[in-house]
Amino acid sequence: MRSTILLTLLLAITLNVEAAHHQPNILWITSEDNGISWVSCYGGTNAQTPAIDQLAKEGFRYLYCFDNAAVCAPTRSVWITGMYGISNGTQPMRSRNLIPHDKIKYYPDLLKKAGYFTSNPGKTDYNIGGRPDKDPWDHKGGKEKYGWRLRKKGQPFFAIVNIGDSHESRAHGNVENPGKDPAKMKLHSYHPDLPTIRKNYAKYAAAVERMDGKVHDTLEALKKDALYEDTIIVYCSDHGGVLARSKRFLYSSGVHCPLVIRIPEKYKELYPAEKPGMTVDRLVSFIDMPKTWLSLAGADIPDTFQGTIFLGKNTEPEPKHHLGFRERAEERLDHVRLIRGKRFAYHKNYMPYAPAGQHLAYLWKAPATPAWEKHHREGKTNEITGRFFEPRVSEEFYDNQKDFDNVHNLMDSKEHEAKIAELKKTLRKRQLELYDTGLLPEKMRERRAAANNLTIYEMVRNKKLYPLEQYLDAADLALARDKSNLDTFVKWMNNKDDGMRWWAITGLHLLEKDASSAKDVLQKALEDESHEVRMMSAWSLVKLGHSEDAMACLDDLLFNGTENKTMLHNVIDWMGEPALPLVKKYITKGQTRKGKYGIGIFGRIAELNGW
Repeated sequence: MRSTILLTLLLAITLNVEAAHHQPNILWITSEDNGISWVSCYGGTNAQTPAIDQLAKEGFRYLYCFDNAAVCAPTRSVWITGMYGISNGTQPMRSRNLIPHDKIKYYPDLLKKAGYFTSNPGKTDYNIGGRPDKDPWDHKGGKEKYGWRLRKKGQPFFAIVNIGDSHESRAHGNVENPGKDPAKMKLHSYHPDLPTIRKNYAKYAAAVERMDGKVHDTLEALKKDALYEDTIIVYCSDHGGVLARSKRFLYSSGVHCPLVIRIPEKYKELYPAEKPGMTVDRLVSFIDMPKTWLSLAGADIPDTFQGTIFLGKNTEPEPKHHLGFRERAEERLDHVRLIRGKRFAYHKNYMPYAPAGQHLAYLWKAPATPAWEKHHREGKTNEITGRFFEPRVSEEFYDNQKDFDNVHNLMDSKEHEAKIAELKKTLRKRQLELYDTGLLPEKMRERRAAANNLTIYEMVRNKKLYPLEQYLDAADLALARDKSNLDTFVKWMNNKDDGMRWWAITGLHLLEKDASSAKDVLQKALEDESHEVRMMSAWSLVKLGHSEDAMACLDDLLFNGTENKTMLHNVIDWMGEPALPLVKKYITKGQTRKGKYGIGIFGRIAELNGW
C-alpha cells in the first residue's frame, strides 16, 4: 500500500515537472516602427542597440522575418487572430470591421485555456470590431508593466512588453538638437541628402537607442525576478519604418523586421540552430508568430490560424514565400499586394494611378517628409529620389539582395522572367486560398456585406456574392493597360456586378487616350449606381478633355452626398488642377480642413494654393 502511494506521488511529481518543462514562460518584447536598418546587430549604423545585440549573442537572430501589413493596426489584427487581414477583412487602417468571433479565436484565449497567465498592459490596437481589445488578456494595464509579477505562483506566463520609444511620433517635431550626429547618418538611396533629412534620421536614431534601453530594463526585471533562465524571450519590431517610404509601404524598409529569440538551455531541444549566437535563415512571416506561440505552449490551434509553426518540436516545413498587403492608411487610399522570398519580391499595384507619396497628415509631421516634398516640387529630385511622388507602374520586381532600397524595378528584365512568372502565379494562388477581400473598393465591399447581413469574412466566402477568380482576371486585364482590351471593358460596363464595372472603369482609365472612343460609355457611367464608378468615369472624361458633365457629377457627389466620401476626396486630389475649383468651393463654404491627424486632403490642397 505504502509503495503504491509512493509510486503515485512520484508519478504525479514527474508529470508536473514535465508539464512545467513543456509549458515555458514566454516574454514577447515588441518595439514600434523600426526595421532591420535601425538595429546594429543587423548591420545598422545609425543607431546602436547593445541590449538587442546582446540578446542576439545569447539567442538566435533571424535573417528573414517579414511583417505582413507594414503598419500597426492591420499588423496587430494578424497577430491576435493568426489570420491575414485580407482573409477576414481587417486590412484597412483603423477600420474595425466585424469578424465572426465564434469562428475566429484570439490566441491569448487559447493560451489561457492551456493554463497560461496572459499579460498585455500596453498596445493592442487590433483593428477589429465586436470585442474590446483588452478583453482577452488577464493583465490589461495598470501600474505594473511587467505582468508576469501578477500571476499565480508557479503558473506559466505569456507576457507582452510593447515599447513605444521608437514609434513614428518620435521623429516628429523640431530636429535641431537630434541627439546624434546628422553627418554620420546613412540615408536610404531614395531620400535626397538634405540637412533636414539628416537631422530627422539622427533624431529617430536617438529614439531607437532609447527603445533599446527599455529592452535592457525589461530583461533586467526578468533577471531580478529569477526568471531569465526559465523564459523564452522574443524580440521583434511591429513593422518597418520610420521615415517616409518605409512604414505603410511594402518595400523592404517597411516589412523586413528584426527577430531575435533567446531560449534558455533547459529548453535547448527547441534551438533552431546548433548553438546560441548563431543566425537562422528560415523565412518567417508575422502570420507565423501566434501559431508558433500556441505550439510552444502546448495549446490547441484552431484551423483558422493561417501561419506556419517555425520553432519547437512541431515545427512545420519552411514556406517559400511571404505575402504582404497594403490598403487604406488613414484617409489615403492605396491597394498593393506583395509576394516575396528571401531575395526577390513582386509587387502588384491595384491603384497605380495613386502616387505612393500621397500627402498623409501624420506622415508629414516628420520634418523630413515636407522637406523631401518641397525638394521635389522645386524640380530638384532625380529618377530615384522623385519617384515616390509620381503615379506608379502596375507591377514592380526587386532583387532585395542587390537592392534593399527597392529603387531598381526589374519587371522588364529577361533574366528574371521565370522568377517573375513564379511569383505572379504564387500570388494569385494565395489570394484565392485566402479569399482576398480587397478586390472590391473598401466601401463597396462593406455595403455588399451589410446588404446581406454578413461580415466581410463571411461574404467573401460566398462565390455568388464575391466571385474572386473573376475579379482577379478582370483586375489583371485592367492593370495591363493594353488597348486590345478596350471592347472587353466597354462590355463589362453593362455588367450587373458593380465589382466588374469597377475593374472596367479602372481599365478604361488606365488606357487614357486609347479609351477616347468609349466617351459615350464613360458619359453614361456618370449616373452609375456605384459612386466609385461615377468618380473614376468623371476623372477619365476630364483626362480625355470632356470635363463639363464630369465636373458636374463630382460637384453633385461632393455637395449632395456620396456613399464613399474618402474615395471622392482622393480622386479629386489625384485629378489635380482641373479639380481645384471644386476644392475652393468646398473650402469657401466653410467645410472642415481637418483630417484625423491634422490637415485633411482638401485642407492640404487649400494650403498649397494659399486659400
